[in-house]
Amino acid sequence: MTTHTTRPARRYRPPGQLGGRGPLGGQAKRRLTIVGFLLPALAILVLFVFWPMISALRLSFTDASGFGREKYIGFDNYVQVFTDPDILRAMGNTVLYTVMFTPAAVILALLLAMALNSPKLPLRGVFRTWLFLPFIVSLAVAAFAWQYLLDPQVGLLNYWLSTFGIRIGNVLQDPVLAMPTVVLVAVWKNFAFYMIVFLAGLQEIPGSLYEAAKMDGAGPWSRFRNITLPLLNNTTGFVLIIATIAALQAFDQIYVLTGGGPYRSTQTVVMQIYQSGFKDLDLGFASALSYVLLVATLILSLVQFFITGRREKDTV
Repeated sequence: MTTHTTRPARRYRPPGQLGGRGPLGGQAKRRLTIVGFLLPALAILVLFVFWPMISALRLSFTDASGFGREKYIGFDNYVQVFTDPDILRAMGNTVLYTVMFTPAAVILALLLAMALNSPKLPLRGVFRTWLFLPFIVSLAVAAFAWQYLLDPQVGLLNYWLSTFGIRIGNVLQDPVLAMPTVVLVAVWKNFAFYMIVFLAGLQEIPGSLYEAAKMDGAGPWSRFRNITLPLLNNTTGFVLIIATIAALQAFDQIYVLTGGGPYRSTQTVVMQIYQSGFKDLDLGFASALSYVLLVATLILSLVQFFITGRREKDTV
C-alpha cells in the first residue's frame, strides 16, 4: 500500500528589486546601475557640447584669434554684429532663406504624405522609397550634382529647357536667381524627411473619422480642414520647428553651389561664422555671431511651440 504525504504549500515571496534583495541595498545598486549607464553619454555631452558652448561664450567677449594671448574687449563683438553692413546683409539672407524654404518644404511634404497615405494609390511602397532617396544622398554630393545640372554650358537642365525655348542662363551666378535656386535644391533634398514625419502622423488618425464625415456629406476640403489639420497639429508644429532650425543653419549646399555669392547674395549667418572663424581667424567675433544665431533660433522655436500649443488647446 502506497502512502502519500502532503507537503505544506510554500509561502509566496515577491521577487526582490533589481540590483539586490534588500530594499535599501537594492535601491542603491539600482541607482548606481543607472548612473553607470548614463555616465558615458553625460561625459560625451559635457566634453563635446557643454564645454565648447561655455568656451565659445567666453571667447565672444575677447579678440581671440587662436594665436597669442586673448584680450577682453567686453561687448564689442556683439556691437559689431548689429552694426556691420555685411553681417546685417547675411542676417537678411538667412531670414529670406528661412521664409522661402520652410513653407515650401513643409507644404510639399504634407501634400505628398497625404497622397502616399491614400489607399487608392497603387505601388505606395515604391513611391515612398523613390521620394525618400534624395534625403539619403550626401548633401555635398547632391549640391555637386545640381551644380552640374545647372551649368550653362554642359548642364542637362539647361539643355532640356532650351529644347522648349527656355533659357535660364547661369542661375547660380545671378544675384536675383541664386537664392531661389539654392532654396529649390534644399527643398528637393530635405522634404522627404518631413514627409515621413507627416506620414506617421496621418496613420495615427482613425479612418472611422473620415468615414463618419463622408456619411455627413463632408467634402475633401472640409475633411482636410476639420479632421486632418487639427489632428496633425503636434506633427505640424514639430516639422515647422525642425525645418526652421535647419533653414537657419543652412551651410553645406550654399557653400558648394555658390560659396555665398554672387556679390554675397547667398551669404548666410552660418557661412559668415565659417568665414570669420576659420578664414579670418577672428574667433571672438565668430563666437559672438554664433550666440546671436543661437538666441534667435531659441526665440523662434519657443514662439512656434507656443503658437502650436495654444492652437492645440483651442481644438481640444
